[in-house]
Amino acid sequence: MSSKDGNNGSGNRSSELKFDTRLLHFGSEVDAATGASSVPLYQASTFHHEDIFNPPQHDYTRSGNPTRQALEDYIALLEGGTNGYAFPSGMAAISAAFMLFSAGDHLIVTEDVYGGTYRLLTGILNRFGLEASFVDMTKIEEVKAALRPNTKGIYIETPSNPTLKITDIAALAAWSKEQGLISMVDNTFMTPYYQRPIELGIDIVLHSATKFLGGHSDVLAGLAVSANESLGRQLKYLQNGLGSVLGVQDSWLLMRGMKTLSARMAHSEISARRLAEWLDSRSDITAVYYPGLKDHPGREIQEQQSAGYGAVVSFDVGSGDRAKQVLNAVKLPIVAVSLGAVESILSYPAMMSHASMPAEVRLERGITDGLLRFSVGLEDVEDLIADLEQALAQA
Repeated sequence: MSSKDGNNGSGNRSSELKFDTRLLHFGSEVDAATGASSVPLYQASTFHHEDIFNPPQHDYTRSGNPTRQALEDYIALLEGGTNGYAFPSGMAAISAAFMLFSAGDHLIVTEDVYGGTYRLLTGILNRFGLEASFVDMTKIEEVKAALRPNTKGIYIETPSNPTLKITDIAALAAWSKEQGLISMVDNTFMTPYYQRPIELGIDIVLHSATKFLGGHSDVLAGLAVSANESLGRQLKYLQNGLGSVLGVQDSWLLMRGMKTLSARMAHSEISARRLAEWLDSRSDITAVYYPGLKDHPGREIQEQQSAGYGAVVSFDVGSGDRAKQVLNAVKLPIVAVSLGAVESILSYPAMMSHASMPAEVRLERGITDGLLRFSVGLEDVEDLIADLEQALAQA
């Protein structure tokens, strides 16, 4: 089982500390030049060469910036990888990872993947000759059956968005290595606080850092971490070549948010479990999806590979009309896209996160018109339940 106290592979002093401590003591927590207790914002686009024969570490912010570098080293430390890279959004990070592949290559992808990832693969990258098969990754035999001679990579989302299916990361990582594939995991829902795929054999970990890592609905960012230097160099080449880099102020905001990750995730998970159990007890809810429920089919695997169940609960209220009534009746959670913030966020996948997925495809993947996704924040959970109860009574 992955542990929040596991060591990181970075090899420095911070890697010997426990996870909660590493969040605050990650190597750049004190500015070496001034003693400042926060990473400085190097708001510069270019850097002077004191000696033309010995160029500085950073010469142009697209290629590297000290503030962004601190963030990139930070996430590499937390995920146990060799290299981290910061992008202007989660989709930018995912796009760069897919750019590792070439025309004619084939990828195996989690079937109920985030709608933006589905759109990227089926509406953009397919025009450049990149092929993708979407399979139920809870069934490893289906993944293996999807293998083709031109398969080059496997893309896993676990828990999946929004039906929270659980994929056995270690099993698929081992199989991927046997087949010579590049394995990737979207770790947005779990974060390295709960789950570290690189420790389970995965090659690349991706994040929409806009969500739990940032945690405050005030920054748009994506992160990628490589398990080895070779893949790290390739990701760096793509990041620089595409010019897909996170700005200095957003890098600083993200680091500030990450410092409280443990406290936020622990609080929100306790509330999410309470909310899921309450929803599961109601006769007017047709389905509840949460890995912490006793009857969740992926609970055992989740407990083997993760240190918790997360803070997202999805539930089906029975119909699209009722879902919309609930959305208009709640008072506490904001009704919005995204997740992972200090405030609770109630989303409607059919019209929000998965609107780009054709209706028939959504239904095949269990994303019904009655499905709602609740990202549990830091409010008192009894207030959240009372609010949801009055909304359900009106619907």
